[in-house]
Amino acid sequence: MDEKSYYSRLLVALLMVLCFGVIVLQYVCPTSDCQLLHLASLSSRLGSRAPGDRMNGAGAGDPYSSEDGALVRFVPRFNFTTKDLNRAVDFNIKGNDVIVFLHIQKTGGTTFGRHLVRNIQLERPCECHAGQKKCTCYRPGKRDTWLFSRFSTGWSCGLHADWTELTNCVPSFMGNRESQERRRTPSRNYYYITILRDPVWRYLSEWRHVQRGATWKASKHMCDGHSPTLTELPSCYTGDDWSGCSLEEFMVCPYNLANNRQTRMLADLSLVGCYNLSVMSESQRWAMLLESAKRNLRNMAFFGLTEYQRKTQYLFEHTFRLSFIAPFTQLNGTRAASIEVESETQRRIRELNQWDVELYEYARDLFLQRFQYARQQDRREARQQRLQERRKLHAKVKPWWGVTGKAVFKPTKEPPMTEQSPTFSEEKPVDAGQTLERETEGQVEDSWLEEDDSETILDYLENVEQWR
Repeated sequence: MDEKSYYSRLLVALLMVLCFGVIVLQYVCPTSDCQLLHLASLSSRLGSRAPGDRMNGAGAGDPYSSEDGALVRFVPRFNFTTKDLNRAVDFNIKGNDVIVFLHIQKTGGTTFGRHLVRNIQLERPCECHAGQKKCTCYRPGKRDTWLFSRFSTGWSCGLHADWTELTNCVPSFMGNRESQERRRTPSRNYYYITILRDPVWRYLSEWRHVQRGATWKASKHMCDGHSPTLTELPSCYTGDDWSGCSLEEFMVCPYNLANNRQTRMLADLSLVGCYNLSVMSESQRWAMLLESAKRNLRNMAFFGLTEYQRKTQYLFEHTFRLSFIAPFTQLNGTRAASIEVESETQRRIRELNQWDVELYEYARDLFLQRFQYARQQDRREARQQRLQERRKLHAKVKPWWGVTGKAVFKPTKEPPMTEQSPTFSEEKPVDAGQTLERETEGQVEDSWLEEDDSETILDYLENVEQWR
């Protein structure tokens, strides 16, 4: 009986403490600010998700996991510098900056291009009219475009212009559109972006597209001021198009530009004599093109991967500080995905596109490392913001505790001394009352800020996630 009575008294005491805590909270912070702050902190720890998000097994609270269906953990293979990973740019849409979209065939570029003109939250949205392929994307208060792409300026530098064509054409094209007064303004910043895709599925998708009658005859392939001759770039077919061609016919043509298309379109063709194959050996030519494509890809402001739609959206928003209205959707039901291809045929396709395969593996590694780096940055900024909010709340709580005077925050780590900016402070005598007051303030602050230690651990655990 005594034991039951003891537990009953303990339960009553706990309930009284809880009620007292609620009363104190309402007294100290009668508004909803304090309560919402702690609720937000709790929800972030529990992996809160927006309404409508579905739970799909492990990592379901993270909308960026399990995009490509792979079950292997991502292990970085390449070492990149902080400059390579930190791609947040100071894009000034109200100034002169221009985003240039390099659209590689059958990479999902059409869908991404529509996102750029129809799905971004802008002060002055692009004007798109039914029945018209192009939209007008002017800057706020100006009749000047901020986007160079198929759906804004059209194929102004040629159908599916590559890196060599765009970098030589876009600046002059944009300059010709400017008035004499605008040409006196500071030079523009051009931010090049693109989308890549798994080489095997991109190749199969292009074959199906050509099989239906696509030719891309209007492509100029400009390099060093001229287009390639028929000797330099022969055709794989004799008629108007190559419709109805079999996969075998598509693969055996040695002049097929579908082979290693992504590497060629991202490289500087001037380095290898453009389309003149007699300048150097084939292996040396493609090795130089691959290194050029990797370098250009690293230096691009942004690139996405078709297989990672949500991560692509996240990195674009993080890079340009622009937000999309509707989230990207991962669609795996493409025409290429419906093709049943034997493993031996897939192996041959990979051999035909060996440089694209190597480029894609490099790009995927860089893409996922950039994604991880960007999320760590955002979490760090969010944690700093929460810390500042708690310090503001601490300033409101101090009078209730009977602490007076200015708030004194003890840094967790003393700033390092550097030769460039040494700092010195004079020691001043402090009486016992001031010492006691500061100790009390430190205790109060610790009670409010001790939560940050656990947040650091949670941040680490969140980053140890399964890459898919």
